[in-house]
Amino acid sequence: MAFMSRDDVLLDRELFPFDILATRAHVKGLASIRLIEEADASRINTALVELDRLFASGAFVLDERYEDGHSAIESFLVDKLGEAGKRVHLGRSRNDQVAVALRLYMKAVLDHARTSCVAIGRAALAVARTHEMDAMPGYTHLQRAVPSTVGLWMGSFAEGFADVAELCALTRSWLDASPLGTAAGYGVNLPLARQSVSDELQFSRLQVNPMAAQASRGRLEHQVVATLWQAMQEVRRLAWDFSLFSAEEFAFVTLGPGFVTGSSIMPNKKNPDMVELLRASAAVVGGAMTEIQQAMSLPSGYHRDLQITKPSLLRAVNVSLEALSHIPSLIETATLHTDRMRAAMDSAMFATDFAVKLAGEGVPFRDAYVRAAQAIEEMDDDVCDADASVRARVSPGACGNLMLDVIAARLG
Repeated sequence: MAFMSRDDVLLDRELFPFDILATRAHVKGLASIRLIEEADASRINTALVELDRLFASGAFVLDERYEDGHSAIESFLVDKLGEAGKRVHLGRSRNDQVAVALRLYMKAVLDHARTSCVAIGRAALAVARTHEMDAMPGYTHLQRAVPSTVGLWMGSFAEGFADVAELCALTRSWLDASPLGTAAGYGVNLPLARQSVSDELQFSRLQVNPMAAQASRGRLEHQVVATLWQAMQEVRRLAWDFSLFSAEEFAFVTLGPGFVTGSSIMPNKKNPDMVELLRASAAVVGGAMTEIQQAMSLPSGYHRDLQITKPSLLRAVNVSLEALSHIPSLIETATLHTDRMRAAMDSAMFATDFAVKLAGEGVPFRDAYVRAAQAIEEMDDDVCDADASVRARVSPGACGNLMLDVIAARLG
């Protein structure tokens, strides 16, 4: 039994409030079709509200005394209400009980993640606006490439997190269907009030087919973790840039004091430990996504294999939400050294500008490209003007036409 339940009861601490909420709605539904007396339903609801309060305060501890959160709820109700508590499980299975708790939990997680992504996007946007036309090197392959701006660099994070915020909303909408009342995957011989229970739990629709509800297990968790993984890719990119640009060889960025640590032996060091851990967090989420994916190759119906998706989901959620919570402060407390950014620009970075200038004068671009490559060391100050270069990049979204208001509108 210990092997089969593993650490379910400890993991269920994350889901317990949602399990209680769904149980309250289920009991209300049973009362509406007269399978539970109104008086008993009222007593059960009051007891569940009390259980939720006791759990939140720490007075009720979900621990190894119980097999899982579901049995803990029923045990509490039976101890408190006797016969009335034994009526709660009519018309449902632990399968749809955990499925509905997971969906409620995942909806809340996606709401949280979306809010965090919007906050990060706004923080990045504020920096982009402050330093909109401050010139800096643009890199490809970690080699100096063309003139760029801080506005373009930080605006990329504003738009990246706007994308992920929208993805959170899309994923939430995709899983926003109530599986409660599908039991073990084949329905029950009772006229359950599934729609009213779904409405009570604020789902937008029913998951109609019971077998489809079972088949969604694992797949929904995978999609939620994949959505969080997208957020963590933006976190990783930001962390990489800040780690790289804070190195003495660049010295473009000084990290805030809360994001660096000292060395145990080298008094001169200020290590970007926090940024490195943020960067590494993406790997944890990617690993969880792979774990869930590997458990999903199953035939129709419920299989206990799906139990292992729960710790993977919860681990990915906790790591992602914590990482996202630190990013606004990381951005806001960083000092940008725009003088050093400008000083890092050299004449070779203006070769593309020179080629485009020649093309504008009628030289075929391929010939202009060759001439620009040959003339890198001889380009004059009119060409090697960082401010003029970035102002001239007026294609939509480029340095001279960042369209930050469009990104801001997406962030609300």
